Amino acid sequence: MTPADELRAVLASMPDDLRRGPAADFDEMLAAQRWLASVGWVAPGWPVEHGGRGLGVADRIACDAEYAAADVPLPAGILGLANVGPALMEFGTPEQQAHLPRILDGSEIWCQGFSEPGAGSDLAGLRTRARPAGESFDDGFVIDGQKVWTSHGMHATHCMLLVRTDPDAPKHKGISVLLVPMDAPGVERRPIRMISGDSEFAEVFLTGVRVPASALLGPLHGGWGVTVRTLVHERTGVLSRAAELENRARQVALATADLDPLDRDEVVRRYVEARVLGQLGQATLARGEAGHDTAGLQALIKLSWGLTDRALAETALDVVGLPATVGSAGPGAAPSDLAWRWLNTRASTIAAGTTEVLKDLVAERVLGLPRS
Repeated sequence: MTPADELRAVLASMPDDLRRGPAADFDEMLAAQRWLASVGWVAPGWPVEHGGRGLGVADRIACDAEYAAADVPLPAGILGLANVGPALMEFGTPEQQAHLPRILDGSEIWCQGFSEPGAGSDLAGLRTRARPAGESFDDGFVIDGQKVWTSHGMHATHCMLLVRTDPDAPKHKGISVLLVPMDAPGVERRPIRMISGDSEFAEVFLTGVRVPASALLGPLHGGWGVTVRTLVHERTGVLSRAAELENRARQVALATADLDPLDRDEVVRRYVEARVLGQLGQATLARGEAGHDTAGLQALIKLSWGLTDRALAETALDVVGLPATVGSAGPGAAPSDLAWRWLNTRASTIAAGTTEVLKDLVAERVLGLPRS
């Protein structure tokens, strides 16, 4: 029995009320994550020694398809599972890696304190500062600054925070990564309401926040290397959503069989784009496991995923038409879900790297074009 066969059998016993798919709210996502953790299938790509199943590329792609086909929501702690957990495995101390089981079962929800009001796409331009709590950083850190567009910031229990620890160092130097409890004194968070009505993002304000020296992840002043590796994990994590995107495109295609030829052509085009994205992702993961640099290809995948996700939502809304926006029944999905998805995908070309920045990365690292 392959891992995908095993997972399919496990998911057959998953309670129906946990199968909310992409439309699940945070509590539903958390309930699904806890159920998957209880049966040992919440992070199949993690090493066995850290609570995963140690699956390789082909098996992980096949399992992603099973999750999508079973309408399993993304985990509530997706950033911890996809980004922070792998960073802790790579750079963390044994004390820091003790967070891993709690990341798996959802008892800890992690966010990333990366973007700032003046340093979004220019991440290395961050100004949040951490100074020594005593004579040196061995006495701990005192943090002051602000983060914005913090995904799951209102629900998070912990934050992987980028701070500047040496303001006199060159731009990409003097940055460190700290692990910060979100209930620490001096941490304030405010929800950012999106056009869809959701508040997936938060502003986070840090005023005199104190953390011990043991909060440092990776080398002092060497946090840019940790950040780059975390962004690689983040953009690799987009691949797990390629299967969901392909499944959604298939559902739209099957539910709209009576379309006129032009609309049908657009629906099929979206399905083909999702399939190509999945194939590119599989090839990129294989190259990464073989030891090749995949940063440029991962930027291409994130770029393609954002554009395809937005285009699919627009196509689905187009073929259903006005009923999707006024609450009448439409083919394939609840109209409210279609309208919500169309609104929500406005962020798809911003999150995890804007389209403009990713195009620059693709131009430089994939096409080999010179910097302008």
